[in-house]
Amino acid sequence: MPKQKTHKGSVRRMRLTRNGKVVRTKVNVRHLLTHRDSAHKRDAHKKGVSTHDGVIRRVRYAFRAKVAKPKPARVVAAPAPAAT
Repeated sequence: MPKQKTHKGSVRRMRLTRNGKVVRTKVNVRHLLTHRDSAHKRDAHKKGVSTHDGVIRRVRYAFRAKVAKPKPARVVAAPAPAAT
């Protein structure tokens, strides 16, 4: 069976968070915004999280090395002994 190809359009428009969520920019905020109310424009400029299974599957395949990497253990140095 052939390899699954990465959907390049999805890769350019979306990114993965460390927890594996697909984050994208919302649509309809490029121009023609003068007739829209401020609340709509503020909400539209926020990032959106994709929940559609097909989108998540395509982008996770592209960024499979980034999905759910374990965080490295934090090493804390022991305090130096007090000089007498």
